[in-house]
Amino acid sequence: MTALFALLASLLWGAADFGGGLLTRRLPALVVVVVSQVVAAVLLLVAVVATGALGDAGPQLLYAAGAGLIGPLAMFCFYRALAIGPMGVVSPLATVGVAVPVGAGLLLGERPGVVQAAGIAVALAGVVLAGGPEFRGAAVARRAVTLTLVAAFGFGAVMALIAHASPHGGLLLALCVQRLCNVAVGGGALLLAARRDPAAALPAEGLWPGVRPRLAALGVVGVADVTANGAYALAARGGSVSVAAVLASLYPVATALLARGVLGERLRPVQAVGAGLALVGTVLLAAG
Repeated sequence: MTALFALLASLLWGAADFGGGLLTRRLPALVVVVVSQVVAAVLLLVAVVATGALGDAGPQLLYAAGAGLIGPLAMFCFYRALAIGPMGVVSPLATVGVAVPVGAGLLLGERPGVVQAAGIAVALAGVVLAGGPEFRGAAVARRAVTLTLVAAFGFGAVMALIAHASPHGGLLLALCVQRLCNVAVGGGALLLAARRDPAAALPAEGLWPGVRPRLAALGVVGVADVTANGAYALAARGGSVSVAAVLASLYPVATALLARGVLGERLRPVQAVGAGLALVGTVLLAAG
């Protein structure tokens, strides 16, 4: 089940990234982050109250709070990078953050088998090749790379923290705490940015008029993201954190395919090879 939940997380994260990147081309990145997370938080609050999940409260929720504090910064940087750079390049590069949860798993004593170690190596080589051909170029490209690397290690830290937020249960409450912290941090940043420069932080037509026609899409992004977090937590709980992290980090394949199908972005040959290696690594990890 580890492989199944991790791959589900990768598909949902890929779809959320594609939607978030598209919306950031029409709305400020902070607005996309905050509104999408507000929708997810409201739904999670209703679910927590309805299921009595408040009884699962405990010190492990500190991990969820930590993930919630780091997440908005990572999402803001990533959505900005997706808005100014090719999705088929930015998204694969973001997977270098998988080094954080993989390293955490190794520190905790996990030792992948030979087949799994080969799968990790092949998959990581694939994502590097998938993101490699456009690192040179204009200042905009360098800015996109910088933002993506910040986002990558933020995502990696979130993955490591969320894996420990509900080790024996209480996943719904952990996800709710994470999202509430996301909203608090992101909302505070949005308020500060709006006070400093309303034209840059808010839609030109105003927050609600700008968000209203896109509210459903923002909600889908938020729900897909939080569901992916839940699937990843289940994957990490049921097996190796290292294997779950690498499999879940294959979300760029979904993003790149959506960018190809919807936006017509073309993959260079080396990127196609990288995507193929990522898939081969997935098969090895699942088989191991």
